[in-house]
Amino acid sequence: MDLKLDGKRALVTGGSRGIGRAIARTLAAEGVSVVVAARGQEALDATAAELAAETGSKVVGVVVDTGSDASVRNLVAEAKNLLGGIDILVNCAARPGGQGAVPTLAEITEEEFNDHMNVKVMGYLRCAREVAPLMIEQGWGRIINISGMASRNSGTVIGSMRNVAVSAMTKNLADELGSHGINVTVVHPGMTRTEATAGVVARRAEAAGVSESEMEEQMAQGNSVRTIIDASDIAYVVTMLASPLSIAITGDSIAAGGGVGTAIHY
Repeated sequence: MDLKLDGKRALVTGGSRGIGRAIARTLAAEGVSVVVAARGQEALDATAAELAAETGSKVVGVVVDTGSDASVRNLVAEAKNLLGGIDILVNCAARPGGQGAVPTLAEITEEEFNDHMNVKVMGYLRCAREVAPLMIEQGWGRIINISGMASRNSGTVIGSMRNVAVSAMTKNLADELGSHGINVTVVHPGMTRTEATAGVVARRAEAAGVSESEMEEQMAQGNSVRTIIDASDIAYVVTMLASPLSIAITGDSIAAGGGVGTAIHY
């Protein structure tokens, strides 16, 4: 199927590693020119060079701190200048979840809460706010927010709160921007294999006194397909949502965790 993405222009935050990097790779493979944005210039340069060589598409790195209004404004201005416009925004810049111990209620600090909400929730909103006028002017766009299954499951207070907030933001933006040809969706990954997974498996295996292969098998039991979903699998879902063919899906969430949990959603 031709996703009709060739020639489109995308901005992917959190694009130097993990799920963001996989999304940038898959979009570029479909002929999309991509600006990848993150905090570290060295990692961005390496990612951009690798993906450009691999896909043949234009991939450029731009440094950003999505916790800063000024930094996001600069990012969008640079991306527009580099690509000639922005058709697709993928919000993926956030502090990773699920890699360390979850703080108890007594351990949660105001500083940690505010940082999570500022970078992920307000950061996503900042990027959408700056990109929306460009999309409105051209009469088309796609905004895809990467959230997480903590929006549907308890176990991490801050994780659930920030992800539920992203879901609420998504529906509100979809309603406001839909008449301008802009679809807004949210994707909820579950446990996802990225560059950090090997370290997580090793730490959990040591703590439990089992082998790494045994620990990985245990971790894979948390979804219906009994395997750890790969970052590339999330990227395929996002790339479909970025397509002009995805017009029927907006304001809604796509769970991409391989069937996490037992709740029925309808």
